[in-house]
Amino acid sequence: MKLSNENLTLVANTIRGLAMDGVQAAKSGHPGAPMGLADIASVLWLKYLKNNPFDSKWEDRDRFVLSGGHGSMLLYSLLHLAGYKLPLEELKRFRQMGSLTPGHPEYHHTDGVETTTGPLGQGIAAGVGMALAERMAAARFNFDGSEAVVDHRTWIFCGDGDLEEGISHECCSLAGHLKLEKLVLFYDSNGITIEGHTDLSVSDDPKKRFQSYNWHVLEIDGHDFDQIDRAIRKATKLTGKPVLIICKTHIGKGSPNKQDSHEAHGAPLGEEEVKLTKRALGMPEDQLFYVPEEVRAIFAERAAKGKRAQGKWKRIFKEWSKANTQKAAQWKCAYEDFLPLDIDGQMPTFDVTKPVATRNASGLVLNALAKALPQLIGGSADLAPSNMTWLKDMGEVMPGQYAGRNLHFGIRELAMASIMNGIACHGGFRVFGGTFFVFSDYCRPAMRLAALMGLPVIYVYTHDSFYVGEDGPTHEPVEQMAAIRCIPNMTMIRPADPTETTAAWVTALKNKKGPTALLLTRQNMKVIDRSKYPLAANVEKGAYTLWQNGEGTPELIIIATGSEVEIALEAAQQLTDRNVRVVSMPSWELFAKQNQTYRDRVIDPSCQRRLIVEAGSSFGWDRFAGKHTTMVTLNTFGASAPFKDLAKAFGFTTENVLAKARELLAK
Repeated sequence: MKLSNENLTLVANTIRGLAMDGVQAAKSGHPGAPMGLADIASVLWLKYLKNNPFDSKWEDRDRFVLSGGHGSMLLYSLLHLAGYKLPLEELKRFRQMGSLTPGHPEYHHTDGVETTTGPLGQGIAAGVGMALAERMAAARFNFDGSEAVVDHRTWIFCGDGDLEEGISHECCSLAGHLKLEKLVLFYDSNGITIEGHTDLSVSDDPKKRFQSYNWHVLEIDGHDFDQIDRAIRKATKLTGKPVLIICKTHIGKGSPNKQDSHEAHGAPLGEEEVKLTKRALGMPEDQLFYVPEEVRAIFAERAAKGKRAQGKWKRIFKEWSKANTQKAAQWKCAYEDFLPLDIDGQMPTFDVTKPVATRNASGLVLNALAKALPQLIGGSADLAPSNMTWLKDMGEVMPGQYAGRNLHFGIRELAMASIMNGIACHGGFRVFGGTFFVFSDYCRPAMRLAALMGLPVIYVYTHDSFYVGEDGPTHEPVEQMAAIRCIPNMTMIRPADPTETTAAWVTALKNKKGPTALLLTRQNMKVIDRSKYPLAANVEKGAYTLWQNGEGTPELIIIATGSEVEIALEAAQQLTDRNVRVVSMPSWELFAKQNQTYRDRVIDPSCQRRLIVEAGSSFGWDRFAGKHTTMVTLNTFGASAPFKDLAKAFGFTTENVLAKARELLAK
């Protein structure tokens, strides 16, 4: 079927009707953006988007991201009409408990949703990650002389709010620098936000802005089907840069009384206005969630074409696999995120006579892992020499060159974390990103989304305490451990020495249901001589008994994490006449997953004397407190001085821990 503008008008108005009805039924939501974007969406989805609704996980599908997730009824309407597993009944249950149509699109919840969006700007950054992953996969798996097995685009819809958020600058600057030519961003320029017209707070020029980022920029009337078609076709032919299409649109398009008004942005139009709008659009005003059979037929034909496209790709991929057996095996490892069973045996060992900072140990472990896992990629927010995140002899991703495995995110922590999310959503890579731990505050919004989506990204956070020293309180994390522990489905691991660091990395890679944050030291740590202690490190369980002076129930349990395990152990070993246990607790979250029997075996409930030692806020540690508990923690900001002076000033010394232990034992 050759689509006419009349066909497209009917499709767009059907989308508008579904969006209005869904928001009205829920008595909440955002009808304006879906109504304004319906014309652009109709052309894109029916003429250009490469997908197969019958297989939403096809590796070479185009990715579509609705960055302004508040306009979710646009996406739900498209997914339903296109033939994804989203029945019309679910559109009628918009924003209701247990529905497949939550207020903002959620990854792994609704078929066809490529990433969770809602916090403005993060959808753009995730899309940049998807486009980057496509280019990196193409560089690995496409060969001259054979048909490409990786050849898809990333299409993003965004609005004024997305472009006002600072993250849009970070990620779009990087996308232009890297020349991500398979990325197309549609800017819904309707001039309206919740408070009113955008000129209340914005007067910059988006065209000049994106041209300075090294993007192609096109401008169109977002309601002229011919202009939309020509612009998208041109975007598919432009090379060397990503493409921004500035679409001048009317929010609430078709509404007689609320078009071009902020009243159409974030509230139902009202039953009477919905009827008036449907009448103006030529739609049956007395029918709710109306879908003409002609529209269903148009989308069914498009779905059949998508199914054939995937069938053709499968034949190409089969021939490619036969001709490139080694690469085919690598593909399987990449898209299944394969971890060798003998991975522990491929890790480095550490000399107990030579102290090592856990960030340095992490660098050695990371490079060993990279040799075993070709899908492992990552980088740092301009701190690779300090984070020890550089993969030696494995190349770097540069503008137009994507075969390397080291990413330069630049000084863009939030964009880094959000782009990592996009790479993980795309599939085919296991990604890590590093910065100083105090700057996890910049990453936190994206970390929260990663946890919500269950993405197995890995954060490498070094300089994990006041031991940063001379840089002072601006660079010394205090409350960050507590802040990260508050995020549901986030696993934080703070290893005590190089041996635990090795186990922490392996544990992070085995965690495929959520993100993992590794907290690593700047200062050298002793390598605990495991041969002296019969209980080996068990990081996967979150906590374990490292040492005990005696048998049975101890008189005192000292619980410590990370660098403080060293001083806890030294103090305990001086209490030769008392039964004292030292517990290394690298991860609260992993410990909480163990059964009660194991947890009681490690932290014996019969022992109510507890000493907790961690160079950070005491917030949350009360869950491990006993009747008599002392905490050697830090509830003030740090200071600028050599780290040994700070340790003494703040009480993080063997002598102070020993004194606190004796005070408890006297009770």
